Amino acid sequence: MTLTVAQIDPETDQLVGEWLPLSEAAKSLGLTIGRAKQLLKDKKLVGVRRGGGEPQVPAVFVAAGDVLKGLPGTLTVLADAGYDSVESIRWLFTPDDSLPGSPIDAIRAGRHTEVKRRAQALGF
Repeated sequence: MTLTVAQIDPETDQLVGEWLPLSEAAKSLGLTIGRAKQLLKDKKLVGVRRGGGEPQVPAVFVAAGDVLKGLPGTLTVLADAGYDSVESIRWLFTPDDSLPGSPIDAIRAGRHTEVKRRAQALGF
C-alpha cells in the first residue's frame, strides 16, 4: 500500500501555524520513519505536503513524546465521516465559538470526548 499525502491549501496551512516534517515527528515520538508513515496510513496521525519534500504534521499533534491524547480517535471519526487529511486538519484548527476555541485547543485541554462527539455528528 502506497502512502498518499494531500497537498495543503494556503488557508489551512495558515490556520495550523507550526509544522513538523514527518522525520522530526518520528524522532520526537521515538519511532522509525517507517513506523511514522504507518501512523499516517492508519489515520492515527494526518500529514500533508507543504511545497515539496516529505509529509508534515501539525506540531501540536506531537506532545511529550507521544501522539496527542484523544487525537487518533478523533481522526478515525473524521475519516469515517468522509473527511480527508486536509479537511480533518482544517476542522480541527478552525475556531468554534461553542467550544470555545478550536477543536484542537479542546483536545489539548483534555476535552477530547466532547470533540469526538462533535466529529461523530458530522457523519449525519
